Amino acid sequence: MTTQPTARDRVLSAYEDLLIRDGPRAATLDAVATAAGVSKGGLLYHFKSKEALKEGLLAKLHDYAELDFAAMAQDPEGCASYYVRTSVFGGTPFDRSLVATHRLIQSDDDTVRHAFAELHRRWFELILSDIGDPAVARAVMLLGDGLYYNAALFGFPTGVKDDVESQGNVDVDSLLAVVAKMRADARS
Repeated sequence: MTTQPTARDRVLSAYEDLLIRDGPRAATLDAVATAAGVSKGGLLYHFKSKEALKEGLLAKLHDYAELDFAAMAQDPEGCASYYVRTSVFGGTPFDRSLVATHRLIQSDDDTVRHAFAELHRRWFELILSDIGDPAVARAVMLLGDGLYYNAALFGFPTGVKDDVESQGNVDVDSLLAVVAKMRADARS
């Protein structure tokens, strides 16, 4: 038996959806309430303001990130391989929170920038602990970030009818082989 999401969870999910699909300007309190299927008063019961909604989304992102950091630290193939392997957008709740929160950067919000800086700092520390060389660890991060950017750019529905397949599929296995070589070279 699955439990129904709480009104608070529905509101946060609706906020994420609106941010992803339409951006921060469209994610008004009224629009979020409507999308969540709650009254505006119901939304305000859980989130007193748009700022409180943002804080709720950042808390959700933080919780997912902590789970990701733990999984990354325990990955038998290493932190660097984990980072690259999971940098392909998979539509997971963590992916959705990342993308939705990232859309808030458009509104020139230092709180969101600081949250992303902290995520990157933690990922970098884990990759560095695996690789041992700061320059190679940074290269691995840029490789993963590029994969994520590519997935976000070409993987989300945009209404563009381009043939995404013709733009080349990413062979993650070959990139993981490159990461393994970079790790071995950095350790020798």
